[in-house]
Amino acid sequence: MHDEELILRLQRGDEWAFQLLVRRFRKKIHSVAYGITLDREESQDIVQEVFLQAYRNIVGFRGDASLSTWLHRITVNRCLNWKRRWARRFKWMHVSTDRTDDDAPAAEIESPLPNPEERVADAQTRQQIDNALKMLPEQIRTVFVLRELEGLSYEQIADVTGIKLGTVRSRLFHARKRLKEILQPGVKEEL
Repeated sequence: MHDEELILRLQRGDEWAFQLLVRRFRKKIHSVAYGITLDREESQDIVQEVFLQAYRNIVGFRGDASLSTWLHRITVNRCLNWKRRWARRFKWMHVSTDRTDDDAPAAEIESPLPNPEERVADAQTRQQIDNALKMLPEQIRTVFVLRELEGLSYEQIADVTGIKLGTVRSRLFHARKRLKEILQPGVKEEL
């Protein structure tokens, strides 16, 4: 079913269409939420909130952006609101330091690696990347996650986040540079 037909069915209150919407976009939305919050439980809550908000507001969906972009925008806004609540409540950014295999995104859980050595190496690499992502400022990490993990175009990222295209490029440049510095200390780029 194409997005246009799905939207029309959703706007008529079709329960089956809502189930299809959830099945079609759940993993992508979870991936974005987890990439921004770095918290498995919170990202699952955010996914539920995103679909609830989409259900409530689909009648007003104008089609200015694709359905996917609209859902990404809702997700990013929900994640940023979550971050602001934590910052206000505790006066620091919430960062989970107790990561276990149970905290991995669903996509990582579904495809285990074939042997224990590779699994350990992969877990260590994932942990290094997660730690590096935690060190990025929120705005830069959000753009990085949308581009590198979700594969959104620069234009889509600008649309989802409400920032200018040049700002998207700048934030991606800084994210990549900072991640390289964190993950490969002592390696200097030659200009």
